[in-house]
Amino acid sequence: MTFGEKIRELRKKKKLSQTELGKSIGVSLRTIRGWEVEGRYPKSRDLYAKLAGALGCDTDYLMTEKESFITDSGSMFGYRGAKDAAALMAEVTGLFAGGEMAEEDMDTFMLAVQQAYVDAKRTNKKYTPKKYRKEDE
Repeated sequence: MTFGEKIRELRKKKKLSQTELGKSIGVSLRTIRGWEVEGRYPKSRDLYAKLAGALGCDTDYLMTEKESFITDSGSMFGYRGAKDAAALMAEVTGLFAGGEMAEEDMDTFMLAVQQAYVDAKRTNKKYTPKKYRKEDE
C-alpha cells in the first residue's frame, strides 16, 4: 500500500474530508491531494507526526524506510536532493523485481546505497566560477 493510499484509507475511516484533514494539521487541500493522488510525500518529519496524530495511527505506519530516506534527503539537500533520492530508490527497487534475494540482504543493500548517496552529496562540491567567488575563499 502506498503512502497516499494509507492516508486516504485512514482519512475515510475517521470520516474526514481532505480539507478538514488539511486544516487539522496546518496544510492546504492541495497538499493533501498531492499526497493522496499525485504520489508526493510530506517534506518534514513533523508533518508525518501531525498526520499520524490526526489520523490516529503510528508514524512508522505512514513512513517506510524509502519514504524516510526521501524526506531526510529533502531536508538535507533541498527539493532536488529529494527528487534525486526518489529516482534512485525507484531504480534500485527495480533491481529486486523477480529476484530471489533474502529480505535481510535486500535491506542491507538498500541501506548501503542510501548511505553512499548521502556521502556523495555531502562531499560533492559545487563549482563556483571565479567571478562569483568571495575573496575569503
